[in-house]
Amino acid sequence: MKKKSKLLRKLMLAMMIAMGVVISPILRIEGMCPMSSVINITCAVILGPWYALLCAVLIGIIRMLIMGIPPLALTGAVFGAFLSGVLYRISRNNLLFAALGETIGTGIIGAVVSSPIMTYFWGRKELSLMFYVPLFFTATIIGGVIALVFLGALNKNGMLIKIQQRLGMEICEKVPIIKKDVSVNKTEF
Repeated sequence: MKKKSKLLRKLMLAMMIAMGVVISPILRIEGMCPMSSVINITCAVILGPWYALLCAVLIGIIRMLIMGIPPLALTGAVFGAFLSGVLYRISRNNLLFAALGETIGTGIIGAVVSSPIMTYFWGRKELSLMFYVPLFFTATIIGGVIALVFLGALNKNGMLIKIQQRLGMEICEKVPIIKKDVSVNKTEF
């Protein structure tokens, strides 16, 4: 069963990479690629932080090679993909935290890292940090909402947990704040 799960994870990763490359040009302008955030969050939730990081790196490299996209394809996506998966796991499978991780990782950290790289290595001196942060942040909000709607629908009908289980991913059971099944044995008093 473990071999089958590993193979299914690799197949899912390959599909996520292919989808990321194909849908990334939708709504894309320099510094703003909301569909990248959709893939990052979806991959982070379904496969975890390390797979999401690998997915973002491979999508970025393919986009740079095939589409001539600047290094923003890497610097903008990798932090959000990884942080999305980490916050999703730490929060015990809360989809909002996955979107928050993408927003912080790509919208802020990725934008801050991208600005000097684009200035010093790509020669885009006319674009400052104040160009990248609002665009990256806005793109992650748009992509985050799309991902939340998609993953929320999967979660509501029970498919999300089935996909995760089928892939052999660790599923965190939500711990209730107040236990409903508290019974008191009166003979103990």
